[in-house]
Formats: sequence, C-alpha cells, structure tokens
Amino acid sequence: MSGIVVHLPQGSGEAGGEPAGEAVTLRLGPGEVARFGRGSARTPVELRLADAAISRLAGEIRVTDDHWQLSNHSTTQSYLVENPEGAGEYFRVPPRRAGAPIPFEFSRVVLPTRRGTTVSFQVFAPDHVYLDADGAGGGWGSRTVTAYSLDETAAYFLVLVALCEPRLRDESPVAVPTTPQIVERLRGHPACGRLTARAVSSHIDYLAEEKMRISAPAGADPRREARRNGKRETIVGLALRFGLVREEHLALLPPRAAAGIPARGSAR
Repeated sequence: MSGIVVHLPQGSGEAGGEPAGEAVTLRLGPGEVARFGRGSARTPVELRLADAAISRLAGEIRVTDDHWQLSNHSTTQSYLVENPEGAGEYFRVPPRRAGAPIPFEFSRVVLPTRRGTTVSFQVFAPDHVYLDADGAGGGWGSRTVTAYSLDETAAYFLVLVALCEPRLRDESPVAVPTTPQIVERLRGHPACGRLTARAVSSHIDYLAEEKMRISAPAGADPRREARRNGKRETIVGLALRFGLVREEHLALLPPRAAAGIPARGSAR
C-alpha cells in the first residue's frame, strides 16, 4: 500500500466554547503516524477534535506496508470504525487497544462526545498489495501492487461504471454523463438511494486523484466546469483503454427502465 489519505471535515467537534478547526487532509506513507485528539500546546496533534469529552491525545493512526492501524489512547471510551459502504458494517476499538488493523478501504473513525452526538474523520486506503502469481515456492523480492486498485463492490466503482456506460453500449462516442445524470442513473440501486451530486463529485475526484492519479494537463482550461468535464473524460478513457470497466460490469447498475432510461433496442 502506497499510503492513506485522512480527511477531517471543517468544523468537526465544535463544542464547549472551543473553536472548530479548519478542514485537514493528510497524506501518510508507510511508517508515518498521525495523532488525533483535543490537543494542547504541550500535546500537539495532527487532527484536532475540539470537544471537551475527547482526550488531549485520543489516539493515533499508523501506516504499515499493506494496511493501517488505529490505537485508542483513552482509558474509558471505545471508538468505532465504520465502513460507509458496508451497509452498517463496523467494529469497536476498545480503550487502550494498540495497533488495531483496519481492513476497510473507506473508513469513518467515530468518537463519542458529551452532547450525545459524535465527531468523526475519514480514512481512505486506496491501494492494495497482492502476491505475484508466480511467486509461490520461489524467491521473494519486492511485492507487486496493482497499477489501478479498484474495489468493484464500492460506490465509487458504480459511479465509474455509470460514467463508462454510454461508450460501453455504443450509444455515444463522445459524451460522458454529467453528475446529475449519474445521480439519476444510480437512483434505483439499493446502495445509492440517497446519493447526492456532491457525493458523486467526491467519488469522481477520488477516482481521478487517488485511484488513477490523473493530473490536469498543462494549459488546461482553468474554468471549474471545464476541468470537471475533462476529468470525467480522462477517467472514462483510461478505464476503457485498460479494461478496468467492461461490459459485464454493466450488470452492477440498476435496470435501465428503473432509472427511466429506455432499454437497449426498445422503441423510442
């Protein structure tokens, strides 16, 4: 695993007269550590959670070669690690637990507060390590990572398939679906009933920046909508060129009639 991305939303944990912090995004590589908690001048933390019920040093995240770990420094409070795409899947990290390995690609770390609510931050682990197919019984060198590590059960992959669908169906050699069109196309999927345009845009950014590592070409149009259109087109071109999305993946999408789209070959 090449590393993880940790995101703390703006205003997380505003309570008890303590000011809310700015949004923080950290990129951590293997061996690196990020601490989280309320923090102080004597106890600096990379992720500041401004709530009086949270310890000055509540815990830490540590990145290894092929996963990341969560340590809970609290003596009284358990923390939850949720899989936002796992239909309620989560596990509990008890007080004083050190180095709990986290298996999810997307994770939400949740801490309780005095107000009966919670504060949280997100962790994205975009790469996975796989054994070489011809490595069994032979000498071991460096391990092989996939160039484009995609989880076909994740919501971002559904967004990717919806982006590629028109070209896979030979309906449009040029046009790539817009964000509102993707929201409408996925509305009939059980996991996407509450999918918003903002969430789709976040998935597209995640695909471009973390999964496919696409950077804006020199001289690109500086307008926001033009950049987003170019990003979608680049994602689709790359996914189809390398076979990351294929015709069989169209079965992951909801039936076209459910999305208000005529079935292939039906009268128009």
